Amino acid sequence: MLFTECTLEDLDKRLKLKPLLLDEMPILQNWLNGATEISISDHERNYLLTLQGYLQGNVSAWNEQELAMHFIGPVFALVQFSYEKKLNLFATRPISGVVDGIEMNGRPDGMIATGYREPDKPYFCFQEYKKDKDPNATAQALAAMLVAQELNEHQFPIYGCCVRGRHWYFMALQGKEYAISDGYAATKNEIYDILRILKVLKQMLIERVKYLN
Repeated sequence: MLFTECTLEDLDKRLKLKPLLLDEMPILQNWLNGATEISISDHERNYLLTLQGYLQGNVSAWNEQELAMHFIGPVFALVQFSYEKKLNLFATRPISGVVDGIEMNGRPDGMIATGYREPDKPYFCFQEYKKDKDPNATAQALAAMLVAQELNEHQFPIYGCCVRGRHWYFMALQGKEYAISDGYAATKNEIYDILRILKVLKQMLIERVKYLN
């Protein structure tokens, strides 16, 4: 099954997944709530305002690649997810795995994984850069997260994010349970929350890498 073929309804039924509300999934709550303690420098704030202005003027016209190039990529670059050549941000790398007997594969638009030149174990799966009208972007992100969970032998929760136009939806998966946040609008002041949430993610993933080493 290709990630691009997935819908949430199909994944829920075939894999017996259990979608939860945000307040029913502490690991997602803790991730998002941790952002309230994160500071943003003047440099970061000014850079975000520049990116935001560009987004506001173009988001309705950009295709997926343009949205990724002009906005999403620069936001992730601001966080700098590389860590001691043990953790890195990768784009459109193929991953595959067997989830409950179903072979699943695809090329997520982005993932954070252990490794330096090549991804090894993916931990953050994955930004699907879609326009607002695409209803299945979240399902494609979840499908990649399910494969990542198998590649990690179910040792850890898997985190993810789906970007649809101006809206960012953060996700968490543990076992058969998953939850998706409300959308954070990057064209509003929530852009600062997005950066803070990504900074918390970086801290969590670095701690995971340290634990495994």
